[in-house]
Amino acid sequence: MLRCVSVRSTVGFLAVAGLICGTLAFAQGALQAQGQGRGGAAAQAGGNAGGRGGGGRGAAAPPIVSVMKVEWVRPASQTAQVAMVQENVADPNVEVKWYGEAAKQVLTSGTPGSETAPFSVWTGEAEGPFAITFRHKTNNFDLSGLSKIRWMTKTSGFHVVRPVVKLTDGTLLVGDHTEYHVPMLTLTDVALSDVRWIKLDPERAVTVSPGNANPAGTVQGANEIWVVRPDLSKVEEVGFADLMPASGHGTGGYIHVAGIEVFGKAVPR
Repeated sequence: MLRCVSVRSTVGFLAVAGLICGTLAFAQGALQAQGQGRGGAAAQAGGNAGGRGGGGRGAAAPPIVSVMKVEWVRPASQTAQVAMVQENVADPNVEVKWYGEAAKQVLTSGTPGSETAPFSVWTGEAEGPFAITFRHKTNNFDLSGLSKIRWMTKTSGFHVVRPVVKLTDGTLLVGDHTEYHVPMLTLTDVALSDVRWIKLDPERAVTVSPGNANPAGTVQGANEIWVVRPDLSKVEEVGFADLMPASGHGTGGYIHVAGIEVFGKAVPR
């Protein structure tokens, strides 16, 4: 406990002494309040921990980690540039899904082991829009929060690579994020929290009205097409799309995708 002693010698001295005493008393009060705040917070934390059945910290949220990686391989049955098939995916736990007729026209490209032209898939022969996605055999994905896609892409002309997700309720979505890298393959990350999504028709691979994909009561504008607050904690497939017809061989219009890695949380199916 602080004690202030009054000195009656002069008015000036009294003023200085009063100022010092007031400052010390304020500092002491602040320290006491801080201590009480810490004690109260500790008591509250202890009470919450006790409510969970233990005195320790609560369980930490699962970290954002690599939950699926797509790498391309050339099986012994392939000796030239051919249509991409399931056997071109290195991980046997990853399944390929094709959307749009042109998806089956995506070809393999490059040379296994090459640093300048690695084995990849190429869309130059795709005559229409398409999406290709990947599904893990045992896990869905929580891609909320800080989740991201890391991919190596290359483009030509006005073509761009767009992210695609399929939710567990069957809704197929394409994002407004675009990758365009001319003339070399480039490794980039896509933060999914920054992406806006449009519903994609799985048969034609074209964007469509959100319909019942939006929550009840959502106010939509006359030309509003965005899906509002899609639940990215319930994702079954992840992939890419090109929504433009390609131009064929040569330096016209196409995309290359040399690999995809998805970072999020695995959700056992």
